[in-house]
Amino acid sequence: MSRELLLNSFRAAVAAADPLETLAAHLPSPARIEGFRRTFVVGAGKAAASMALAVERHWPADAALAGLVVTRYAHGLPCTRIEVVEAGHPVPDAAGEDAAARILAHARALDAEDLLLVLVSGGGSSLLSLPVDAVPMAELKTVTRQLLASGAPIQEINVVRKHLSRIQGGRLAQATRATVHVLVVSDVAGDDLSAIASGPCAPDPSTYRDALDVLARWGIVPPAGVAAHLARGAAGAVDETPKPGDAVFARVEHRMIATAHASLDAAARVFEAAGVRAVVLGDTITGEAREVAQVLGAIAREVATRERPFRRPVALISGGECTVTVRGSGRGGRCAEFLLALVRALADVPGVWALAADTDGIDGSEDNAGALLTPDTSARAAAAGLDARRMLDDNDGYGFFSALGDLVVTGPTRTNVNDYRVILLLPEAARG
Repeated sequence: MSRELLLNSFRAAVAAADPLETLAAHLPSPARIEGFRRTFVVGAGKAAASMALAVERHWPADAALAGLVVTRYAHGLPCTRIEVVEAGHPVPDAAGEDAAARILAHARALDAEDLLLVLVSGGGSSLLSLPVDAVPMAELKTVTRQLLASGAPIQEINVVRKHLSRIQGGRLAQATRATVHVLVVSDVAGDDLSAIASGPCAPDPSTYRDALDVLARWGIVPPAGVAAHLARGAAGAVDETPKPGDAVFARVEHRMIATAHASLDAAARVFEAAGVRAVVLGDTITGEAREVAQVLGAIAREVATRERPFRRPVALISGGECTVTVRGSGRGGRCAEFLLALVRALADVPGVWALAADTDGIDGSEDNAGALLTPDTSARAAAAGLDARRMLDDNDGYGFFSALGDLVVTGPTRTNVNDYRVILLLPEAARG
């Protein structure tokens, strides 16, 4: 029962972020659509294909529509009026570079009588990679790998990406004369438009100097072309990204169609319907995965041992993207890392259930969305000869939970509102 309750709550979180259900209400009205000569759709992210399909389903049949979106490999869907391209994520590749170049060319070809409909979702920073001329794709790949392995938060990673790009950091909006209508599925804590997919149509408050500071803060020595370009930008020899207040953004409207908080609320309703109090701790809980596990584990321990600050039964729900500083050679994304650290933090606390999974269906680069912790996880691990401490040190959360049969596998969900975490604490008589 408890396992299925956890899984159902995760399914509800994902369903609340499904563009096929949420997007239509945010499209321009038919009357407004008629006022444009033509509409071109562009987009990038793990939800790009499902967003494009939703647009096609709800667009007036007699209204002009064409487009091009790029999504992660295996995330495509069959569309008839909008072309869907698949490309590399989390490390960019030539397919994404080509798609981004074509998207930029289409945007530049539009004029003031046209509408540019932009579909933005998590993963777009990698998928919409179009490096500046001074930075070869090989160098962009290298610095991306360095940033991903460093433990830097996504907002800081995207500061660097924006200053190496011809299309991100507001430059897509800057490139077109069309009216720009942006629909957003947010995977970023706080729903910061400048950070989601590196903000192709949003003002960018960061600078080249900020990008250099990010690299220095995380001990990254970038490839020569990257270093030279950022240094030239910091010296004023390269144009900055468009900033808040720039006139170009007077033509741009953003609408948020799915957020992490809405998904957490949907999951909470599943627990409430089952008679379990649901406490949403927030959608901005970020930091090193194992450190977040220590904090949330301490709250769970207080509930389990002292019935405060909440009485059981209670589900402690949280969202937000954790980071992992890669020290070992194991397999496992941030959700598995969090959960494995939670196993260690709560090993002596009976009756704890937990789930951590990414709403896009992919934890890091593995084939699972996340994993489950059960009251007998530690005992089963010991019987199987699994050393939780050693496997955590090796960043091998995937290996740990795979061996126990406790991975959560969904396949691509074609949406992304970041990680979903829940710790379920039941009364003594209901721990089953």
